[in-house]
Amino acid sequence: MSIVIIITFIIAYAMIIFEAKTKLDKAIPALLAAAIIWAAYALNTEIKVVETSLVEHISGVAGIVFFVWGALTIVELTAAHDGFKLITDFIGTRNPRKLIWVTSMITFFLAAIIDNLTAAIVMTALLRNIVKNAEERAFFACMAVVTANAGGTWSPLGEITTTMLWSGGQISIANIVKEMFIPSLVCALVPLTILGFTLKTKLATPTEQDLEEIAKKQAEEKQTLPTSAKDRNIMLTVCMLALLFVPVFKYFTHLPPYMGMICSLGLVWLTSEFLHSNKDHETRHQYSVAHALTKVNTTNLFFFLGILLAVSGMEATHILKSWGDWLFAAVPNILAVDFVIGLISAVVDNVPLVAGMQGMYSLADYPIDHPLWIYLSYTAGTGGSILVIGSAAGVGVMGQEPRVITFGWFFRKISLLALIGYCAGAVVYLPLKWWVY
Repeated sequence: MSIVIIITFIIAYAMIIFEAKTKLDKAIPALLAAAIIWAAYALNTEIKVVETSLVEHISGVAGIVFFVWGALTIVELTAAHDGFKLITDFIGTRNPRKLIWVTSMITFFLAAIIDNLTAAIVMTALLRNIVKNAEERAFFACMAVVTANAGGTWSPLGEITTTMLWSGGQISIANIVKEMFIPSLVCALVPLTILGFTLKTKLATPTEQDLEEIAKKQAEEKQTLPTSAKDRNIMLTVCMLALLFVPVFKYFTHLPPYMGMICSLGLVWLTSEFLHSNKDHETRHQYSVAHALTKVNTTNLFFFLGILLAVSGMEATHILKSWGDWLFAAVPNILAVDFVIGLISAVVDNVPLVAGMQGMYSLADYPIDHPLWIYLSYTAGTGGSILVIGSAAGVGVMGQEPRVITFGWFFRKISLLALIGYCAGAVVYLPLKWWVY
């Protein structure tokens, strides 16, 4: 049984890593691996034991999926109202050095509220209206990836793996903010400072292809109905408050985070319906949750579902426990294990890595807010910035700028900067933990 499960998991991993080569969506091998692993477990164990274990694991997995689904729907509903225009208007500078600082810092803090993937995608979309040359825009977009991943690690809303650790009871909001804010900020500031000094002092003139892309985008935007400034500002405010309400809801009710997200989605939905109550059906549909759901990337949700179920199957069969024992024997220092996990996450998706760590190390041995979990939230969240395929934000931005941002381009131009930032933040955490916190 163990051999079949391990081989299945390795093959699925390989297909996920080489998604660009196979042209097969990573959700497919994840879902198939989950089904095969649990089937192998069921065929070799008493079915009642398997059913009990599956019910226990699927409740946690479903909670994470519902949380992410709700958050993405809220953001898409706000985007439908052009709610992020306020941020675009705020960015007024044309100096590239100032611009990269402004956009990166906005992304850093925005990621903590609306998650790193969404923040990076939103900022890249905004940059299309500011930096017309695709080659130069790529630097700004890639820094959005680095700063979004850094900004997402110190908030339970900002990074899916931090959400997993929060939902799993490994970290608390107060401690993750207190202990991770400075290391995360250092991770963003170091590569940002280096790149800021190497940028040209004048933005280049857009190429003919750039102008064609801009004209095409403007033509598409004209097909949508405009919203008033009042509606845009209301939706942006309600969206941000709704997302910030989630941890408050959990604090007072002690219910899982996804229940707070469900409540917040209901509030944002109600606001949207109220704003357009006097409009015709076609207009109301454009700003409805039903329309927003069509914009949500559901394949990523299926990927999360599949990979988390696959990992939980390996946990139920005690395979992860044996891997954890081996890793700890090879790297006795638990924080060094976290550091290695971060480097691996540049190649391997951080979701299964964190899920694996949760299965390998118990809360009985490493209680809530133990340095193992706090440091893991940083390394798993920021290590993916080293390669463009190492994070959802990187993959998302690469999809928006496929003409320039490729694996090779990112590796040559950004990877070393991201690695320096990752190591700087990782090193900063240790003295801060033991001397300050």
